[in-house]
Amino acid sequence: MGKTGGRNDFEWVYTDQPHTSRRKEILAKYPEIKSLMGPDPQLKWVVSGMVLTQLLACYLVRDLSWKWIFFWAYAFGGCINHSLTLAIHDISHNVAFGNKLAKWNRWFAMWANLPIGLPYSASFKKYHIDHHRYLGGDQLDVDIPTDIEGWFFCTPARKVLWLFLQPFFYALRPLVVNPKPVCQLEIQNAVVQLVVDLIIYYLWGLKPIVYLIAGSILCMGLHPISGHFIAEHYMFLKGHETYSYYGPLNMITFNVGYHMEHHDFPSIPGSKLPQVKQIAAEYYDSLPQHTSWTRVLWDFVFDDSIGPYARIKREYKLSKQE
Repeated sequence: MGKTGGRNDFEWVYTDQPHTSRRKEILAKYPEIKSLMGPDPQLKWVVSGMVLTQLLACYLVRDLSWKWIFFWAYAFGGCINHSLTLAIHDISHNVAFGNKLAKWNRWFAMWANLPIGLPYSASFKKYHIDHHRYLGGDQLDVDIPTDIEGWFFCTPARKVLWLFLQPFFYALRPLVVNPKPVCQLEIQNAVVQLVVDLIIYYLWGLKPIVYLIAGSILCMGLHPISGHFIAEHYMFLKGHETYSYYGPLNMITFNVGYHMEHHDFPSIPGSKLPQVKQIAAEYYDSLPQHTSWTRVLWDFVFDDSIGPYARIKREYKLSKQE
């Protein structure tokens, strides 16, 4: 496998990601899977319901005391906001309106972004393409922690801190690892978000804004749903870089737990990924999988062999040229 991974370095490999070959093999055997590709007509309604629920919650929390603002942000609003980040993940693959209406997907992602409180959707799209195309790519896949993170966050207490700070690392890591010029969509995303934040502030004051942003930060940090960040690609078993989770939290996370299936078929909406597993069961049933995101977080913190360094990395020719 190349250099040894574990606590002192990443696991360097010199083979292609497994998803490319498995995709070809599955499609050759089960061509009917192609019929699952394309937009999910229900997505726009589900997401819009979540956005409107959060706008109603902004009205309802406007006069609560601060302790209840933070309670409801963590227990309710943040769960919806985290789920909306995963809707944005699905929308980044154009599954809301299809590839022919790519711009509609970008604007709809900004609508889904509104309760999160901070602009996110346009930047996510820009970097998420690389995560699929160059999975584990050195200086290309910004989902991989930096060397400093791997070196410093290596004890249980420090790993808890790292999990708590996850949203900040996800926001800032791309600027350090693979900075890209600000694009027009990101400016539009920021302007739309700021205008809506200001309207909410004008109507109902500061508390709803804190409710939204605190919920986003808290629930993308140390929270059961955030187990998916670790579960997806951290190397719990040597040589395996993507893992699925088939438990009940998929119901509120757009099936992001079906992560091997998603990387094999990124253009299939989350709602249809269980069908991929059903059709091609022999390809997935025998692969390592997680049964609990909470257990994933526990093991990540207390298992010495797992930490920010527990990721598979590879060099792509593109990164060598740069």
